[in-house]
Amino acid sequence: MSTDRPDKTESPYTLDAGHFQCEMDVLTYTRDHDTYAGADTRTSGYSVAPVNLKVGVLNRVDFQLILETWNRTRTEDRIAGITTRQSGFGDVIPRVKLNLWGDDGGTTAFALMPFVKIPANQHQLGNNAVEGGLILPLAVAMPLGFSMGLMTEFDLIRDGGARKYHPEFINTVTFSRDLVGSLGGYVEFFSLVSKETDARWIGTLDLGFTYGLSQNVQIDAGINIGVTKSADDLNPFLGVSFRY
Repeated sequence: MSTDRPDKTESPYTLDAGHFQCEMDVLTYTRDHDTYAGADTRTSGYSVAPVNLKVGVLNRVDFQLILETWNRTRTEDRIAGITTRQSGFGDVIPRVKLNLWGDDGGTTAFALMPFVKIPANQHQLGNNAVEGGLILPLAVAMPLGFSMGLMTEFDLIRDGGARKYHPEFINTVTFSRDLVGSLGGYVEFFSLVSKETDARWIGTLDLGFTYGLSQNVQIDAGINIGVTKSADDLNPFLGVSFRY
């Protein structure tokens, strides 16, 4: 079973035609303390069961639907003395994965993944804009049982408080390996660069583990650690994936 989680680097491998797969965070937590330009803002949030539902359409094509099922955020502006709480359903992201090579074997595999974000959020949990992009994931088999994943992503995002759009560029690299039995681990670096005015570079170091309970069930756990001031400080999570 190949999944697009728990790391942020998407997999180029598709789900077999006629099969269904569910990949979800059981629970994820985010914490951040922003002191940029004299600010003093603390943000924390929970997400319960955000899910990626997949169906195999053709041998090299699958369709995916990402649902941000329930989110809760708390933002405390210590300078202004204002605390804001928001909770509810998030956005919906349909996407398609087309494998160009390596789906059934080989030392490399590559895919195209176009997607669109449909604004469906409640209580201002999103920017209420239609956005989209293209994901390009590459997998490479390495010596000593290691695997490397590389991903480039081009997004078109609406400017904050305006109707104009700007590009964002995401690049990731991840290294993974089976450790003991059905236990595997990975380490990843994530980078996001935005062309929006005054936007800052976001970088995270991501660590995690996967454990295969069977050929069709996998659990995972990990933590994403911000290495730039604009990134969230901590993002631990627990997840599960199953195929049928």
